[in-house]
Amino acid sequence: MAPLVFTDEHDRAMEGMAGTRTGQSCPCLFLNFYAGAWPFHVPAARLSALGLRRKPLLHMDTAQHGHEPVLLHEAMELLSAQSGETVLDCTTGRAGHASALAEKIGKAGTLVCLDMDPGNLDFARQRLKNAAPTCRFFQANFAQLVDVLDAANIPAVDVILADLGVSTNQMLSDQYGLSFTIDGPLDMRLDPQLAHTAADLVNGLPEKQLADLIFNNAQDRLSRRIARGIVQARQVKKIATTAQLAGIVRSAVPYARFGQIDPATRTFQALRMEVNHEMENLSELLKVAPGRLKPGGRIGIISFHSGEDRVVKQIFRQWAAENRCEVLTSKPMVPTEFEMASNPRSRSAKMRVARMRMDA
Repeated sequence: MAPLVFTDEHDRAMEGMAGTRTGQSCPCLFLNFYAGAWPFHVPAARLSALGLRRKPLLHMDTAQHGHEPVLLHEAMELLSAQSGETVLDCTTGRAGHASALAEKIGKAGTLVCLDMDPGNLDFARQRLKNAAPTCRFFQANFAQLVDVLDAANIPAVDVILADLGVSTNQMLSDQYGLSFTIDGPLDMRLDPQLAHTAADLVNGLPEKQLADLIFNNAQDRLSRRIARGIVQARQVKKIATTAQLAGIVRSAVPYARFGQIDPATRTFQALRMEVNHEMENLSELLKVAPGRLKPGGRIGIISFHSGEDRVVKQIFRQWAAENRCEVLTSKPMVPTEFEMASNPRSRSAKMRVARMRMDA
């Protein structure tokens, strides 16, 4: 009798980025059996013993526009964009949040859209071409906030929103090399103008530096073992594809340590964060944002990684201690059970919002 085949409906939602939009929850394994799909939570190490084999989805249902914005209703309520205001969407992506913000600010408003991915920015431009407010589009990283607003001749804005996650369409495309269920070039650059790819890092960094990168960015306690495996493998053959790297990481991790997420998940996350300078860019955004927010202006940051959320929390607290703002989220806003069920990538999302003081 042929082994039973299950379809992991969350496979793409979970893999690639633990602690980001996809991470840190148990994947639901659906076994097509007689009357319908029955859900099971099965530890990966037991799959063989149960006679099951993995058959990842080749395609995954996605939102109409290729990405479902997370915490949309919470963001609109807390940021409270008003008619005629100027709003800066630092990570426009597929224009999910931007479309809702455009409705809020109306014809008299101005919406400034940033994204470092030219493909997503072009998509957003088309989606917003009939939007009521004036829309300005810039291919730029949000760390370049000051330069962008200067180029747009906008001294200050009423609202800043930054969604630090990766879009679904980026995860499901082999162009970016973010997914290890789709074999593709080991790139991971969201901005094609960036100098170094993930392949450059795994083939060029010394073993200790590579281990530190994986540990610091993804808190993987097996980082030294993984780095050693990567270095040994690259001495035989250059690591050029996502499938190669995922296989090397899996081989380096003890079988008993396979758990709720693929062992390659955190390594992929750590490399993506390093390639795109994610933590440095977030720090720069938080450094310059208060100077470009109007009195009473609101800033919201949606993060998907504990390190990112920690930085946002500390900076907001610092601003409040300096009497520069009021923190509107004593605890971060998290997705509802309904949102997590309909959009597994939202599971690790956390949003913090602050409002600048009127007399600041």
